[in-house]
Amino acid sequence: MTDLTKEQQTEFEAAAFRRLVAHLRDRTDVQNIDLMNLAGFCRNCLSNWYREAAEENGVAVTKDQSREIVYGMPYEQWRTLHQNEASEAQKAAFDTNNPHK
Repeated sequence: MTDLTKEQQTEFEAAAFRRLVAHLRDRTDVQNIDLMNLAGFCRNCLSNWYREAAEENGVAVTKDQSREIVYGMPYEQWRTLHQNEASEAQKAAFDTNNPHK
């Protein structure tokens, strides 16, 4: 692989992040609990990582602000429009798979 400059690496990582966020915004049918059960992270995790990165660089970003960046709208609005009640099977899988108990 070609050696990348730090600027190129950051640019490509940012592009991948934007594409992931756009994909998750488009796939409102995929619930956060499904993401957690299959991949071990969800939209909320991604927004928390964003907020933590900002804070590590001296930029204050609230939980609501970082969630809006990831969801493309206020979190409560997204929940109202797209979030379904988790099934018993989804909840059981989450209890089994969740490393953050």
